[in-house]
Amino acid sequence: MRILLTHIKELVQIRESSVQKVSGRSMRELPSLENAFLLLDNDRIAGFGTMNEGTLPPADKIIQVAGKTILPTWCDSHTHIVYAGHREQEFVDRIKGLTYQEIAAKGGGILNSAKKLRETSEDILYEAAKKRVEEVMQLGTGALEIKSGYGLTLEAELKMLRVIQRLKQYFPIPIKATFLGAHAIPAEFKEQPTAYVDQLVNEWIPVIAQEQLADFIDVFCEKGYFNLTDTERILEAGTNYGLSPKIHVNQFNAFGGVALGIKHQALSVDHLEELTADDVEVLQGSNTMPVALPGCSFFLGIPYTPARTLIDAGIPLALASDYNPGSAPSGNMNFVVSAACVKMRMTPEEAINAATLNGAYAMNLSSEVGSISVGKKANFILTKEIPSHAYLPYSFGHSQIEEVWIDGKPLA
Repeated sequence: MRILLTHIKELVQIRESSVQKVSGRSMRELPSLENAFLLLDNDRIAGFGTMNEGTLPPADKIIQVAGKTILPTWCDSHTHIVYAGHREQEFVDRIKGLTYQEIAAKGGGILNSAKKLRETSEDILYEAAKKRVEEVMQLGTGALEIKSGYGLTLEAELKMLRVIQRLKQYFPIPIKATFLGAHAIPAEFKEQPTAYVDQLVNEWIPVIAQEQLADFIDVFCEKGYFNLTDTERILEAGTNYGLSPKIHVNQFNAFGGVALGIKHQALSVDHLEELTADDVEVLQGSNTMPVALPGCSFFLGIPYTPARTLIDAGIPLALASDYNPGSAPSGNMNFVVSAACVKMRMTPEEAINAATLNGAYAMNLSSEVGSISVGKKANFILTKEIPSHAYLPYSFGHSQIEEVWIDGKPLA
């Protein structure tokens, strides 16, 4: 069916489909049309233009949306949506003065989630994750990456990855799966972390690749978790089995992980709350996408990724939610965009670019989503009547979404 939406106040993020990402000063450019139309052909974008161009294209159904804005759905490239239980006690502990690292040393943090997940059935995990995906879709997310990493045994990691595959099959949005067995050292390997890395490299990765359960490989490269040697071994093993590298890096310490990720052609380097001049230099000219997670910084009270440093150096930047039970228990990308503007001094145009087109790039999905482009999936947000696209991050705490369209149809 061909659907024509007319009298759109502002049609935001219109691009040639060949544009895969935007970097540096180009992030301040957010191409748009005023008083526009958008043509859909089944699940794809078939055309767009201005209402004063003359004859409109033929359509089976015409919908007038005067005063409303359309922009692509959010592309959330970093989440941990599959998890068991919650960690609100750790939230209270932090309020009382404990740090994230101190909580982890007491058996909290990732190990706490791992214990709960091992005790939870696949079906219960799936139903809980399914509700979370439904919620973030209603909040405007139209493409999603989901990591494992709360299992920390082969059986539990496979369980998580099978849940992600079920979510892929159930939902109409693109979902990418990431194997993050290197999320933490399990308690049973505390005294022999190299033996755990040996298992990941020699036993787990081959099984996951053989069963085609993941698109990407990821490592938490951080003091107290996985060092540079461990990280390199894991990324090399994943790459040898066809898994594209990603990396959690520079969340609390900067010690060469960014350069290591780029050496292994990582699709993205995520967190970057701590950043050195060497990190900036090595990112310049690379094909790796830095990903900032302001929801995590907000919740943990840690520094925000220095967006201005990266963008002003000509580097691209993506935004993601880091949705997880311990350090960012929200998948609301509208808040992420607002926080980026308020706390990271990103302009609304930069933040929207980072949460759409660049987020798609960080999942290898730029050809499918992330912009209003002919041939891409008809996944977009229809706002309420708002004065401009800058009103979206400005009005944080209020939903300005009237409808979310996926595959050319509004969500129920």
